[in-house]
Amino acid sequence: MEILSNLIDGFGVIGGLIPILIIMLGVVMGIIAGAMPGLSPSMGVALLVPFTYTMSPTLALILLVSIYIAANYGGSITAVTINAPGTPASVVTAFDGYPLTKKGKPGIGLGVSLISSTVGGFIGTLILIFFSAPLAKVALKFHPAEYFALAIFGLTTVASLGGKNWIKAFIAAIFGLLINTIGIDPISGVSRFTFGISYLYDGFALIPALIGLFALSEIFKQLEEGGHKTKTEMDLSSEWPTLRDYIKLKFTIIRSSIMGTLIGIFPGAGATIASFISYDVTKRLSKNPENFGKGEVSGVAAAEAANSSSVGGALVPLLTLGIPGSATTAVLIGALMIHDLTPGPRLFVTHPEIIYGLFASLLVANVALLIFGLFGSRLWVKVTNIPKKILFPLIFAVSIIGSFAVRNSFFDIISCLVFGVFGWILRRNKYPVAPIILGMVLGNIAETNFRRAVMMGGYDIFFTRPTSLILLILGLLSLIFAFIRSNKNLKPKQN
Repeated sequence: MEILSNLIDGFGVIGGLIPILIIMLGVVMGIIAGAMPGLSPSMGVALLVPFTYTMSPTLALILLVSIYIAANYGGSITAVTINAPGTPASVVTAFDGYPLTKKGKPGIGLGVSLISSTVGGFIGTLILIFFSAPLAKVALKFHPAEYFALAIFGLTTVASLGGKNWIKAFIAAIFGLLINTIGIDPISGVSRFTFGISYLYDGFALIPALIGLFALSEIFKQLEEGGHKTKTEMDLSSEWPTLRDYIKLKFTIIRSSIMGTLIGIFPGAGATIASFISYDVTKRLSKNPENFGKGEVSGVAAAEAANSSSVGGALVPLLTLGIPGSATTAVLIGALMIHDLTPGPRLFVTHPEIIYGLFASLLVANVALLIFGLFGSRLWVKVTNIPKKILFPLIFAVSIIGSFAVRNSFFDIISCLVFGVFGWILRRNKYPVAPIILGMVLGNIAETNFRRAVMMGGYDIFFTRPTSLILLILGLLSLIFAFIRSNKNLKPKQN
């Protein structure tokens, strides 16, 4: 009851016109930041931090978390409409969202992604409000062995991403892991595979690689197939999901939201892993797994519900322990300190009005996201009717600007182009490009935590710690299940 009483007080804190306007402003800016390839949620929040210096701590925090929650949804807009994921987490949304657009149903993909994001955001916030303290204690007890096992479990989703071409998907994932080894060794500090090129000391940035593999490779592929000469005119007026469509997805959205929140709690796991694992689980539980990757709406719902709910999860360790659960919450720690606030359990005692005002603002921000998303999505759908000879140069220009914006480096533009050509070659040979991103995202987590765990307890530690052992067994079962299902699908054709 004390929580509900404090939450009512929190709504009183944001009850004025100014807080509501700030939430709406943050949501609009967050959607733009998420939709623009190259601008991640963390960059969107970081860019706005200087503008909060003169605000009160409560208003500053409300603005920044509104941007954070909206940016996670914004990435899905360009993922669905033009196959250029605005954020790494929205890569998974593109798997089925863009095929829906190619079928002339962009409204279905955008509608499902919006409602899933909103519901996921609500569920993540409610879990944050009611269970933050005990969940944070569990996450804090995670050992490097468990982080390594979690990364391995995440990598096994590649078997599901590849479908019948799961061997090619594994090869692509291993390539992603190898790319991740380029640069300075995170433990010993030794340079690896840099060939004396100073630009490679930090390795390849994820965003230029992502833009190249998804957006540019798609343009190159369509240019090769003469897609730039076709003109698509879609009847968009009746292509939106009905209430019955949303009700059919209720279990997928709720399950993925809970998974996204729980994965988001673990520092370093983040929205990308949450969306990959939720998508994989949804595909495995589906009666029609062969439809995934071809425009399956439950795939869009699983990815978006998971990555939006991970925001609530990432705020759990930040607010209760002072530990950032994601790159964006690391920026938020800096913003809190600028306003003389120390994140951690004492913040609930010393400034409860800020904490519960923040909780209330998250709930209101989700409502604002639904409203702006409904209006904005209908505008974005019209992108698909722009002639390809205009759209392709626009996507190319946005990709180049987005790659440069990550670190203000021309090297990132070159790497984006190289990954674009590489992705085009892979697509021509039926290799999926998504496992490369999965390998790059999980590679650093797996390698660093494997070596830390071995240094702390030897190789046995992965099998003597129960949580680590359970996650590894789940990963092994996941692979076996994918292998059996793949053989089962092939047998009727052979017969």
